[in-house]
Amino acid sequence: MATFLLKTEPGEYSFADLQRDGATTWTGITNPAALKALREARKGDEAFIYHTGSEKAIVGLAKIERDAYPDPKKPGNTALGETKFPVIDLKALKPVKVPVTLEAVKSDRRFATLGLVKQTRLSAMIVPPDLVLALKKLAGL
Repeated sequence: MATFLLKTEPGEYSFADLQRDGATTWTGITNPAALKALREARKGDEAFIYHTGSEKAIVGLAKIERDAYPDPKKPGNTALGETKFPVIDLKALKPVKVPVTLEAVKSDRRFATLGLVKQTRLSAMIVPPDLVLALKKLAGL
């Protein structure tokens, strides 16, 4: 089981919105590296929800409800035959007890290789398994 980190602008769609809605289809990712990560999403995987903008913090945990599938609004495949624009169905699990700020992540050497630190513009990334528990512990999950 993989764990992802998904970024969202809270003014557009926040973790509170996901909790209110119960579930949503996560769309709008266009960065090739983020799309590559999202293609790996499988039903049962978890995802940290990270608010960008002025918050810059992990604020919630969600569960992927369906394997990545083609965005119905942007069908097609890559030259390699992969889904060009994958999307996922996501269900809110719970908010974190303690928001994990970008500052806290950057100041902790354990996270030096995390995409959130190394590739700051990625909107979707896989969290290495050895860092998942550390992030959950910081978040009080």
